[in-house]
Amino acid sequence: MLPRSSIAAQEQLKLPGKAPEMTAQFVFEDWAALERAVGTEIARSPWITITQGMIDEFAELTGDRQWIHVDPVRAKRESPFGNTVAHGFLTLSLLSQLSAKSLALPPAKLRINYGFDRVRFISPVLVDSEIQATFSAMDVQHTADGLQVTWGVEVRARDAAKPALAATWLSRIVL
Repeated sequence: MLPRSSIAAQEQLKLPGKAPEMTAQFVFEDWAALERAVGTEIARSPWITITQGMIDEFAELTGDRQWIHVDPVRAKRESPFGNTVAHGFLTLSLLSQLSAKSLALPPAKLRINYGFDRVRFISPVLVDSEIQATFSAMDVQHTADGLQVTWGVEVRARDAAKPALAATWLSRIVL
């Protein structure tokens, strides 16, 4: 999504934290380090597997029980994907978990999910796929009570030709 890798960003920007492998949690020791990281790919999450159980639970919670998600027999027979697929919103909802496993931010009074400027569901996530998120710092703005951070996020299924999801995610940090 953005040109520089996490390791290159650490070396060039002298970012605090340890991410020798892209799947290690990237630790920011202060907010200035996050500001220096703008324009860089910071971290990749560990891989997580999307199970039919996760899909079924999400369908139950949201009321979206469309057969393409919850009927493996019919999906194998009728779906162009040959299997059930995760809800796009399930993939989107996992960003909080994936970011928590990827990024350790400095202490703050409060962190708020401020929404999204852009979300695209580009390709399906088939049941039993492993997904991974990549996080890039796109912008850090000072607000009256802290910061607004704009994250570029891509989620990919392992070995997929295209990302499953691309988003511009906003968070507010109260300091």
